[in-house]
Amino acid sequence: MWEVLALGFVTLIHPVFKADESMKYMMDQRLVHEKQITTHYKAGFDSLNLRFVGNWPFGKSYAVCVDPARNLVFVGSGGGIYVLDVSQVSNPVRVSEIRTRGVVWGLHYDNTTQMLYVADGPGGLEIWSIEEPSAPVRVSYYYTPDYARGVYVSGSYAYVADWDAGLRVIDMNDPENPVEVGYYDTPGWAYDIYVSGNYAYIAAGDDGLYIIDVSDPETPVEVGYYYTHGYVEDVYVLGGYAYVADGYSGLRVIDVSDPENPVEVGYYNTADWAEGIYVLGNYAYVTDGSGLRIIDVSDLGNLVEVGYYVTPGYTYYDVYVSGGYAYVAAGEGGLRIIDVNDPENPVEVGYYDTPSYARGVYVSGGYAYVADWDAGLRVIDVNDPSNPEEVGYYDTPGYACGVHVSGDYAYVADGDSGLRVIDVSDPQNSVEVGYYDTPGWAHGVYVSGGYAYVTAGFAGLWIVDVSDPSNPKEVGYYDTPGYAYGVYVSGDYAYVADWDAGLRIKDVSDPENLVEVGHYGTPSYARSVHVSGGYAYVADWFNGLRIIDVSDPSNPEEVGYYNTPGRAGDVYVSRGYAYVADWYGLRVIDVRDPECPVEVGYYDTPGSAEDVYVSSDYAYVADWFDGLQVYQFYVGEASKLVLYHSWPNPFTSGTCIRFAIPQVDGCDKPHVTLSIYDITGRLIRTLVDDELSAGYYSVEWHADNDVGQRVAQGIYLCELKLQARGLHTRCTSKLIHIR
Repeated sequence: MWEVLALGFVTLIHPVFKADESMKYMMDQRLVHEKQITTHYKAGFDSLNLRFVGNWPFGKSYAVCVDPARNLVFVGSGGGIYVLDVSQVSNPVRVSEIRTRGVVWGLHYDNTTQMLYVADGPGGLEIWSIEEPSAPVRVSYYYTPDYARGVYVSGSYAYVADWDAGLRVIDMNDPENPVEVGYYDTPGWAYDIYVSGNYAYIAAGDDGLYIIDVSDPETPVEVGYYYTHGYVEDVYVLGGYAYVADGYSGLRVIDVSDPENPVEVGYYNTADWAEGIYVLGNYAYVTDGSGLRIIDVSDLGNLVEVGYYVTPGYTYYDVYVSGGYAYVAAGEGGLRIIDVNDPENPVEVGYYDTPSYARGVYVSGGYAYVADWDAGLRVIDVNDPSNPEEVGYYDTPGYACGVHVSGDYAYVADGDSGLRVIDVSDPQNSVEVGYYDTPGWAHGVYVSGGYAYVTAGFAGLWIVDVSDPSNPKEVGYYDTPGYAYGVYVSGDYAYVADWDAGLRIKDVSDPENLVEVGHYGTPSYARSVHVSGGYAYVADWFNGLRIIDVSDPSNPEEVGYYNTPGRAGDVYVSRGYAYVADWYGLRVIDVRDPECPVEVGYYDTPGSAEDVYVSSDYAYVADWFDGLQVYQFYVGEASKLVLYHSWPNPFTSGTCIRFAIPQVDGCDKPHVTLSIYDITGRLIRTLVDDELSAGYYSVEWHADNDVGQRVAQGIYLCELKLQARGLHTRCTSKLIHIR
């Protein structure tokens, strides 16, 4: 039996299913994933005081298409695309790579113009010229209103399946200046799209199949609809029939010769979740959770599976058939090339591995070391942060979750394979020199003073002597009460983020005899911790960043917090700022006053921000679907007058009020007042009455009036006003004083 946590969106590894359990698993995970995306992701990248620098965005494979004339295959890989020469299908050769800004969910290649159209999730629609395969050029992009999942090009228009925003029609007459000219907001989520003649066929999940008349691209009109009873992921139209990959309902064939009256004429229940489909001749090629299914559709009333091929990993993504070969985007399995010349006996003849999910990152000596889930350790040269390049990797046997680099060695927390010690003195030829198989699932690792401190889930904290990296030896452990996830070592203490058991503090001065000296129960799930200047900064999942005074390790006390909007999974503190990997993106919190933390920057990352490491002026983010993303924080000026949420509120003895002052044209220091009023409008206290430069500020109010007297409990109004050169603006917030 495997050990795993379901951390809010997917179970971390695939279990072994009993009969019929995989369908329920797929459906449950699909619905949870959709909820995540529709409640957060939109095309484009919102940011404040953080700029995108560069990326190495490669990961799992979700999309594939082919240029048959030039023997090229374009395989999506996380947030990138590999351009492969398949002149020899048994040995695909990478010709070049494309780095997009989002997650590559859909691809369409126009053989005539040699343009590649990319449905790029939060990156919208990207258009790339492949005129020179060794040097693709991004021609343009268009930020669709939601999350681009599929794309089909017909004539001079690109039709985009844009998730919750339905169908978007983009005029591509000038490829350098794409313009939306029409749209149709489907009732359900638009997953994928196929255009045939004057009609667009939209795969809309559990809302079925929609048929949209696009004869006038500026005014798309729904003319037909068919409810399939399954979950429509993909659609292919040929000869008056729509072939639908219908999730747990397998393959459905719909007669659309009369688009206003679609009728099902055949079906085949595939063994697993039907995700992708391609139809050629008398055969439908369906990707499902078990692999590639080949179904004879010559008799629509009697569909028959004639062959199948089980590919590595969970194959439930995309397929493209050309020249007797099926090219499968196989998720964890990368690209698989299957000879289907004999449909009854499909045989794999080639493959190309893609990276995996970026879970952890550590930066040292010009290299970023990425813990890349089932693809092991990836070594990325970041000497030029705007153009990170992979220079080496080591495929660990387990699931790489975390990494710490010390000297010439990378120490990898490798899930069910414990601690792996990798010699990275030559980054291009990394070699494992030792390992220690922890009893639990190794999530995090910190190396200090010749010891590796490994958090091992339900097995707690393990201390491994790595003074001889080739012969790691356990010297001590402590069975924490929760689920040990993250660890940071400072001085004689190890600080453990112990999930539902909060922060645990261990005296490790004697590694063979660990003693817990203190603990603090955080309100949510402690996932990571960073210690700096007498404070422990805890990434507390649903409850953001918690700041805990650990100057007395036996009596830790929370002194401040900032409730980030996402799920705080990791934190790194540098130069008075806490960088929080918050699932939906990177948040930067000013913690120079730990009792009054203020958010001063953020960037909505394209994937899911899992881990963060700060080196020099750059923040390196392990972004799950989207590999490694590099950002730069600059302490910019506020763009407007802002009065932030005070903390604590309600309060008893005092509260911290935070605010931002913008730059005002023609005035270096506008006049600012910050005042407290009671509910009758009577002035209670003036906290600020001064000329202030643009920037971020905080001030405390101790529930007193201007003469130092304590005020009664109740509701008070805080007013921030700015006056300069005829400009008058104000913000207000409510404060609640209790006893």
